[in-house]
Order: sequence, then structure tokens, then C-alpha cells
Amino acid sequence: MLKRILELDRDWSFNLRVAEKPGLLRNFAMFFAHSGDSWFWGLAMVVLWFAADVFWKRWAVYELWWISLLAALVMALKFIIRRRRPEGEWGAIYRNTDPHSFPSGHAARAFLIAALGGLLGPSELGIILWVWAPLVALARVAMGVHYVSDIIAGALVGVLVTWLAWPVSPQVFSVINSWVVNLLGLPLW
Repeated sequence: MLKRILELDRDWSFNLRVAEKPGLLRNFAMFFAHSGDSWFWGLAMVVLWFAADVFWKRWAVYELWWISLLAALVMALKFIIRRRRPEGEWGAIYRNTDPHSFPSGHAARAFLIAALGGLLGPSELGIILWVWAPLVALARVAMGVHYVSDIIAGALVGVLVTWLAWPVSPQVFSVINSWVVNLLGLPLW
């Protein structure tokens, strides 16, 4: 049964693949596949924190903190499960630095960002992020660095972490804020 499910997953993923097909669809897939990169979101949240008012500083701190913890969780799961990425040429940086595909870190991150963005507001941004997140996930399959099951699992992990993190966030950030203020004399927001 498991063998059949994995075969279907492989076949479905291959049918969604556009990595080797030059054209507009491949260009869109490349854009969305990279738009969920952790370095991009980390840098963007740091810049946002420095440039923004209190509302956006809080937004940046929430996103960056939970993205960071999510990354550790996803890497642990990948090294426990050790599912190899699909064969392919595109995404050498991902293949070389992170040869495991299950769950998709990009899908987990995109869905965590969307879920937190929806909770933090503004609602228009939340809607945009909820449209963007599945596009990131599908682009990872389209570019041949993940299977469909990887992105489904990643999306579930991202939403689950948000669901668990949201209720404890005020307490977590109260403690972290105290440490940061005592250490640097600078509030989180």
C-alpha cells in the first residue's frame, strides 16, 4: 500500500514538473520557488524591524522568531525521515545544502508566514499571503525539488506550528522582550 502511494506521489509530482520546460510557466515557478527562501524572509524581517513603526516591528519579530523555530523543527524532521529529493538539475543549492525533501521547508515557512500574517493583520496582507503560500509550495514541485507529499506535509507543519505558537506568543515575547531590554536596553517593538 505504501509503495503504491509513493509511486502515485512520484508520478503526480513528475506530471506537475516544469523545471526542464523553458517558458513563462517555468519563469513563474522559479520566482515563486525562490520567494519562500529563508534568507530572503530573514533579511526582510530584519529590514522591516529597523524601518517600521511599532505595529510592523511586532509583525517582523513574530514572523522571524517562529520562522527560525520552524526551520529547526523542519531540519530535524528531514534528518530523521531522510527522503531524497527528486532527481533533477534545477535547485543545485537546495540539493547540495539540504539533500532531504520531506517535509518541504519552503511550504512550511510559506504557510506559517501566511497563517501568522492572517492573525497579525492587516487582513488584506493576510489574504495575499494565503494566495502566495500555495503558489510557493506548488512551485517547489514544479521545479523538481519536492514531491507533492513533501509540500502537503510542509504546509501542515507550518499551520500546526502557527496554531501551537499563537496562544503562547504573548508570554514568549514578554520574556524575550525583558531579556533584550536588560541586555541591550532596546524593546522588541
